[in-house]
Amino acid sequence: MNAKLSAAFAALALGFPLADVAADETMPSVVAEHESGLSPYEYQEASSIADQIQVADASCQVSCSNVACKNACLPNILCGLVMPSDHCFDSFISPMTNPVFFEDPRQLTEVRGIFLQHKVPLAAGGGDVQLYAAQARARITERLSIIATKDGYIVSQNPLIADGWADVAAGLKYTLYSDAATQRLLSGGLTYEIPAGTPRTLQGNGDGEFHLFLSGGAEIFDYGHVVSGSGFRLPSDSHAESQMWYWSNHLDYQVLQNWYLLTEYNWYHWMKSGDNTALAGVEGGDLFNFGSTGVAGNDIVTGAFGAKYKPNRHVEIGVAWELPLTERRDILENRLTVDAILRY
Repeated sequence: MNAKLSAAFAALALGFPLADVAADETMPSVVAEHESGLSPYEYQEASSIADQIQVADASCQVSCSNVACKNACLPNILCGLVMPSDHCFDSFISPMTNPVFFEDPRQLTEVRGIFLQHKVPLAAGGGDVQLYAAQARARITERLSIIATKDGYIVSQNPLIADGWADVAAGLKYTLYSDAATQRLLSGGLTYEIPAGTPRTLQGNGDGEFHLFLSGGAEIFDYGHVVSGSGFRLPSDSHAESQMWYWSNHLDYQVLQNWYLLTEYNWYHWMKSGDNTALAGVEGGDLFNFGSTGVAGNDIVTGAFGAKYKPNRHVEIGVAWELPLTERRDILENRLTVDAILRY
């Protein structure tokens, strides 16, 4: 779909006549006498409606200009409540693996569709588990956003996990440090997982789970980026669910204008066991929390490689293949992750 047609569809979706859609206004490439995050990643295409959001000041804060408000913002909805993504770091791409907990450090307004094809080892019953999910993020101030990180429907061929709904998690993310000139930033946040899932799908147990996290990123070697995130999963009922700490790392390099290669590594460490004896010694990684006995002190490290296609600042499509790197696997034999992001 070409850029003009995309702009037309976007205008119709926002309720604006097609005549109001400008095709010749572009995002500035210079911010406070420094190159912005777009250079050398500028996208050579006509701008869409969202491209008309202007950089307003030397600190690279994104806000609605008069033109952008006329063409792209709904009063008291977008301009009043939900802001555009922070486009000062547009050369970054979002992490792929550990999708519920490994948070992009940027302040974003987006919808992210996720598909997981997860193979379970024979020792844990074998079979495949698929997850169909969608995440949402809404930037409400320069430094704060609302994030909805877990939901979806699980389809399972594993004898221990039935088809059903996943738990639901949401929370807040706050920017602690941001420097557009050096392309470095750090964010922290908190989410709460509501036990609203299907019990037969091994969801919905316990009284909910808190997730405290930090996530930071930096540009390296001109065309590369590193993102690192760490956090704690702290259940309200430590008898029904286990406590876990994780550390996730992402490294990417832009090999062509719209294409990135990436590799990621996740370390999961269980700090405290639950009281569930049915699955003693086995835990559920990033998607499940069985609350099993005998898991305290266990570690699993996974590695992944993949690629992302980013035709413009508003779209990302990625694929990654993940394997355990430790002898301990629990419920992960391998996993294919596919995501598609629409970003404002």
